[in-house]
Amino acid sequence: MIKRLCIAIAMVFAMASMAAAATAAVATGNVNLRAGPSTGYPVVTVVSVGARIVAHGCLSGYTWCDIGFDGHRGWVSARYVQVVYNGAPVVLSPAVATGVGVAVVAFNKVYWDNYYVSYPWYRNWSVYAGPARAAPGIYPRARVDSYGRSVECTDGSCTATRGVTGIYGGSSEQTRTCADGTCTATRNTAGPYGGTASRTRTCSRADASCSVTRTGPRGGTVSGTRFFRQ
Repeated sequence: MIKRLCIAIAMVFAMASMAAAATAAVATGNVNLRAGPSTGYPVVTVVSVGARIVAHGCLSGYTWCDIGFDGHRGWVSARYVQVVYNGAPVVLSPAVATGVGVAVVAFNKVYWDNYYVSYPWYRNWSVYAGPARAAPGIYPRARVDSYGRSVECTDGSCTATRGVTGIYGGSSEQTRTCADGTCTATRNTAGPYGGTASRTRTCSRADASCSVTRTGPRGGTVSGTRFFRQ
């Protein structure tokens, strides 16, 4: 796969006739090309790994990018976009985007009208655009993209795991294990822009206490223990 990506990148960046307002790039994986900058928007087509694409710009923060592929136009997560920067292939990031000239662009109804008139879901703009523009009787798309939960018990110990992913890419997962009168729960959360936070809480029946440690997106931690009256 790496060899294939390198060959594709070399072919793309040998094309000197590319328009100045666009940046040649390569897809790093098989990814859905969507009609808007979120997994809540409909799929236009599938971009295959190693495919040559053109980046026309990205949202502020460079989380989602507007690209062209095989005659289609749409949006993919920036982590699937690879460009050449300082002579080496790298995944697009805010620093890299500035260096290679990828502009900040907006997504709006004008974009939708320009590229999706012929698609069956074109008239459902108000559904995909969110509550602010939703038409009467049409429910806006959910804020949760996926959710899962599982519980396993064996030899006197139970472990429960649950996770959720938001439509903008943020996610949260919690694992709780209980055994011998002690329960420990760890929750890890990642925001759509890469920030992370975590919390670990342990409660013990033996001394009727709960200890909590929280870690913020900048690495700071806060810990504390509370004892309960028995």
